[in-house]
Amino acid sequence: MSAYKDGKPTEEDAKILRIRITLTSCNLKSLEKVCADLIKGAKNENQPKVKGPVRMPTKTLRITTRKTPCGEGSKTWDKFQLRIHKRVIDLQASSDDVGK
Repeated sequence: MSAYKDGKPTEEDAKILRIRITLTSCNLKSLEKVCADLIKGAKNENQPKVKGPVRMPTKTLRITTRKTPCGEGSKTWDKFQLRIHKRVIDLQASSDDVGK
């Protein structure tokens, strides 16, 4: 038996897939650009539903360290931080459209 009936794909072959794309970056400008490109490409392919980008909370990693390596001198401190930005995009597409 073949998966096709009368040479046409059955309903199982044209299933709608729910795809979640998670993007993470330290650089906010490049992250927003990639999100815009993905959404623009999905809308050009006539995807039925595109949700996003959903902005997730920014993680801030902080490190406080002494400026002097030996411990002599005045007690001065350096504070460093790294911000991690996260975006989530949800797509709904058929299995044929995902390959494009």
